[in-house]
Amino acid sequence: MFSQFALHERLLKAVAELKFVEPTPVQAAAIPLALQGRDLRVTAQTGSGKTAAFVLPILNRLMGPAQVRVDIRAVILLPTRELAQQTLKEFERFSQFTFIKSGLITGGEDFKVQAAMLRKVPDVLIGTPGRLLEQLNAGNLDLKKVEVLVLDEADRMLDMGFSEDVERLVGECPNREQTMLFSATTGGAGLRDMIAKVLKDPQHLQLNSVSELASGTRQQIITADHNVHKEQVLNWLLANETYQKAIIFTNTKAMADRLYGRLVAQEYKAFVLHGDKDQKDRKAAIDRLKQGGVKILVATDVAARGLDVDGLDMVINFDMPRSGDDYVHRVGRTGRAGAEGLAISLICHGDWNLMSSIERYLKQKFERRVIKEVKGTYGGPKKVKASGKAVGVKKKKTDAKSDKKKAVAKAPTRRKSANRPKPDALVSQDGLAPLKKRKTPAPAAE
Repeated sequence: MFSQFALHERLLKAVAELKFVEPTPVQAAAIPLALQGRDLRVTAQTGSGKTAAFVLPILNRLMGPAQVRVDIRAVILLPTRELAQQTLKEFERFSQFTFIKSGLITGGEDFKVQAAMLRKVPDVLIGTPGRLLEQLNAGNLDLKKVEVLVLDEADRMLDMGFSEDVERLVGECPNREQTMLFSATTGGAGLRDMIAKVLKDPQHLQLNSVSELASGTRQQIITADHNVHKEQVLNWLLANETYQKAIIFTNTKAMADRLYGRLVAQEYKAFVLHGDKDQKDRKAAIDRLKQGGVKILVATDVAARGLDVDGLDMVINFDMPRSGDDYVHRVGRTGRAGAEGLAISLICHGDWNLMSSIERYLKQKFERRVIKEVKGTYGGPKKVKASGKAVGVKKKKTDAKSDKKKAVAKAPTRRKSANRPKPDALVSQDGLAPLKKRKTPAPAAE
């Protein structure tokens, strides 16, 4: 029960109003430590309720009578504007019975409007690194009195190239008393370096291993001959699978636009989401999907994080993601909060080794599925290594010495006369300059 936590009564009232009864594992583990003011490094799968695990402790710290705000007291950094918007909504839900105000700073919104909001000094600022730095450089943002800093989806921020931006913003919060870092994956060396730089004596909480990140979702692969064949398989799945809402992931914006055009031509209720879409279009795409006006979303990895949609029960990887972490976040859009989901990856010849690498990363074996109506000729490599990767064709080994001898034997031979200058390369007696070749005079006419 949430009543077991030492939370302010107004927060418990909000929790009850939202019909939150039992805390999730990440909430049960993180909230007590966060309330103590400990620095936290938390690994928890998407859809596990980790937003509440840092929002409630922050609100509890800031509780008090209404007063004139003079400083921003907490900052939450996130990798994408969609995730930032989702976090703002969660914050507003939990703070509905308090005087605590929050503000949102992301790209795609009016810069001057955001600057005006900052002049009102919200208690909590939620935003993406790039736009926060722009406001900071413009002199509109002061983070010197920030008490709590949260880095949510920290692994994704590093993947997106925000490492330097995040470090700069962390440095702008020199007086912070608590830092919490959350991610869905354990990350690599870059994340370890960041943890060492920004956290002080942190409590490490790993609520699940990578292999458990998509445990509530059936994961399948379907082999295909080429992209046109993939489109045929995709059409069959959308026409025959039972689903409420689906996301189709591609690796490129061009492919996302292509598939979207095909679906619209077939009169599917679909929308497309990628980095070239402005904030208005991106918001419209997510809102329509949530409200049911759109049943299918075609997207690049910009939608792989921060998208929490009820009833989203199927994910199709038209293109295999480029890393195990990207796969985890894509598949994490379905099977959320204990619900069942289906994740299907379409695999061509060139995708096999990448797919097998992701299987090893997750320590799982994807279910192989064959659809008779759209079955192709490619069914996977004939031979595989112990790692699951395809056995490549070995080149015949050749004797380098014999090859060299053969090459020498084939080369034309030319006789060289020792110390004989070429006719066109005569030199003067002092050996310093070449002499011009003398023209032979024509014979006199008889």
